[in-house]
Amino acid sequence: FVPSSSNLKQSLSILHQVPEGHVGVYWRGGALLKTITDPGFHLKLPLITHFEPIQVTLQTDLVRDIPCGTKGGVMINFEKIEIDEKMKDALQADCTRYAPGIEIISVRVTKPTIPDSIRRNFVQMEEERTKVLIAMEKQRVAEKEAETQKKIAISEAEKHAHVSKIQMEQKLMEKDSARMQEEISNAMYLAREKSLADADYYRTMREAEANKLKLTPQFLELKFIEAIANNSKIYFGNKVPNMVLDQRLLGNFLQDVVRNGNLEA
Repeated sequence: FVPSSSNLKQSLSILHQVPEGHVGVYWRGGALLKTITDPGFHLKLPLITHFEPIQVTLQTDLVRDIPCGTKGGVMINFEKIEIDEKMKDALQADCTRYAPGIEIISVRVTKPTIPDSIRRNFVQMEEERTKVLIAMEKQRVAEKEAETQKKIAISEAEKHAHVSKIQMEQKLMEKDSARMQEEISNAMYLAREKSLADADYYRTMREAEANKLKLTPQFLELKFIEAIANNSKIYFGNKVPNMVLDQRLLGNFLQDVVRNGNLEA
């Protein structure tokens, strides 16, 4: 630490005062002494011993209205500066290098005073930024709603398609069932008709066989005689050329008629 130059009066003075919150540090012949005095009045050798009060309490330095230029060329003013941690380390390094023993407790920088034009531009920029964010949020919400509606539409379409498929399969099953019932009915009808036809054919064949056995010459002769016997009149002569009778049958017939007394000439 390099002592500050004292005025002539302090150099010649024997009595000196150490203020409250300070300690007295002394140099003799340019050498720093180990003697440290507390606040109050003390004595020293004039012109030989030099005295400097050193503050030992927390020192707060307040700097106001500091102009500062931005990289854009705009001048802004800081109302006051308080030390923060980063500035504290930088200032402490300089103090340790140039003034050992001084410790910086804290450094804080307050917000600068921004010009009205810059403030208005900043506010306008923030408003525009807010509008952009709101528009982006609305767009995002609209996209989400559109995506949700799309998913709902796809789900509804898939549901309708599934229902339609089930209904179509049900209709096909009903048609297949109706077709099978119709085929069964047709088969039953054909079987019944075939059975009836077979029965009719069998009956006809049996009748034909019975007629074949029944229509003998004797049976036909009997029927012929019965047919003639049922007539009350019989005509003979040349005028009836179409009637050709077996002489034997006619003779027998005439004998029967004479015997019965029913012949009429």
